[in-house]
Formats: sequence, structure tokens, C-alpha cells
Amino acid sequence: MELGLIGLGRMGGNMAQRLLTGGHRIVAYNRDKTAQDVVVKKSAVGADSIRQLTQKLTAPRTVWIMVPAGEPTENTINEYFVPLLEKS
Repeated sequence: MELGLIGLGRMGGNMAQRLLTGGHRIVAYNRDKTAQDVVVKKSAVGADSIRQLTQKLTAPRTVWIMVPAGEPTENTINEYFVPLLEKS
């Protein structure tokens, strides 16, 4: 399985590592590059932006957003994914 993962804090970072251990391809983005570097060292593909993350995924794209609930999640979806991803 291929998955884009945004938000590599405690929960997102651990989820990325578990998915990588399971043999999945993870394209990862995090505002804090230190957290992103941790999963890239474990074989995730890093992305410099959310736009680049979507470009590195093959269609149909699946993205898992691991940012705080509420406004941060809504903003991420509306500002980035609505214009970048197609409905399946």
C-alpha cells in the first residue's frame, strides 16, 4: 500500500514507522523537518510541501492527516487537498 502521511508528531511518527515496518510505501510531510528526517531515515519518502507530497503519490492517492482535530485539520483539507486531489 502507498500512503501520504502529514503530521509526524508522536502519533503520526509512530504510525509512519509501523507502516514502514509492515512494508508500506510512505510519502511523509511535516512542518518540522526534524520529525520528517526520522521517518525518511527509516525509508519513507520525504516531501518538501503538501503539493510535492501529492505529486509523489500515484493515483488514486490516499492521504492520512495526523494534525490536531478541528480547525488545523479543516484548514489542511480545504487549503491543500481540495484543490490538489481528485475525487475517486
